[in-house]
Amino acid sequence: MGSPSDKRKGKSGKKIRVSFRRNRSKRVRETDWTRRARDEEDQVLDTHRSESLSGKGSLSRRRTVIVSDKDTGAQSDLPIGIVVAMRGLYADVDDGERIRACTVRRVLKTRLIRERHPVTVGDRVRFRINPDTEGVVSEGVIEAVEPRTGHLRRYVGRRIQTIVANVDQAIIVCSAAEPAPKPHLIDRYIVASHAGDIIPIICMNKSDLETDGTIEELLIRYRALGYTAVCTSVVTGAGLDELRDILRDQASVIAGQSGVGKSSLLNVIQPNLKLQIGDIVAQTQKGRHTTTTAVLIRLEIGGYVVDTPGVKSFDLSVIDRNEYEAYFVEFVDRVKNCKFADCTHTHEHECAIKQAVEDGEIHADRYESYVRMYEEPTPPGWQDKLGE
Repeated sequence: MGSPSDKRKGKSGKKIRVSFRRNRSKRVRETDWTRRARDEEDQVLDTHRSESLSGKGSLSRRRTVIVSDKDTGAQSDLPIGIVVAMRGLYADVDDGERIRACTVRRVLKTRLIRERHPVTVGDRVRFRINPDTEGVVSEGVIEAVEPRTGHLRRYVGRRIQTIVANVDQAIIVCSAAEPAPKPHLIDRYIVASHAGDIIPIICMNKSDLETDGTIEELLIRYRALGYTAVCTSVVTGAGLDELRDILRDQASVIAGQSGVGKSSLLNVIQPNLKLQIGDIVAQTQKGRHTTTTAVLIRLEIGGYVVDTPGVKSFDLSVIDRNEYEAYFVEFVDRVKNCKFADCTHTHEHECAIKQAVEDGEIHADRYESYVRMYEEPTPPGWQDKLGE
């Protein structure tokens, strides 16, 4: 209950428990005995033989905040918009009439402290418009984020990064050459898409550079699994009409490593965009980063697409490794035939997945992708944090 003084001031609302920021947490153990023992191993530690620990573990790293009834009850009356870009501490919000630079309310940041940022491109948000002041363009404050649907997330540093929210499909772009395709990265995007309830679609760009026919073989592999896979070329125009039909009237995110031609494809789909295009570094055969932040682009053919920065890798630590088998579609119907109910499909005997690989029913490269993902180290305590 609020204090008497709060009641007199009319401060009423809903109490919620939130985490302290990391730099506000006080150490429970006052002395670092492990470090002292290591650094002073040749000395006699003249210390007390016991130490009282302060706090109550994780419970002491929480605080209670009050969200006022005015803020919670009246949010449905606030205008709603969609976040089209993030610029540092500001989010560009499109309300259908104009784009406003909005900040994020502090309590919202605190409640979503595990996120790298509580708001991302594609979010539908409720915002409060600030009154115009002399010489300053009217901005707003994001008060609430509407429930998300399809999203693409990864783990960066010590935080979850939601790259995009509220999309229907992910266009996973790779290239026939310059740079060479990375099937394992494609598989990572596919797993992340399934985990975020997004339909993955493979787009093999720069088909005009193919010389040995291996690219078509790669696409056939994914088509056999039921995935849509299109081969495109900005130079010859191949596959562009098919890609345009895929994007039409849909909410999409376009993703892939740098240099595969994501911006080039969008420039052809919608010529007035004039997105910056980078070159390939000859020594490394890697693309230069020209897209530095995710941007939502409304398409003249209907729908919208979110252009994302290129990545070299895609950390899947936000997904429990025991769920990976559900995101490899060729595994799903075979898992029940494994001898052990908790089979990891990596080393066990009488594993139906390993047997299918030996029989040629599951491609060896796809199985290798699964094993690489499963055996990657998980940050200590990370899976516990997901359940907080």
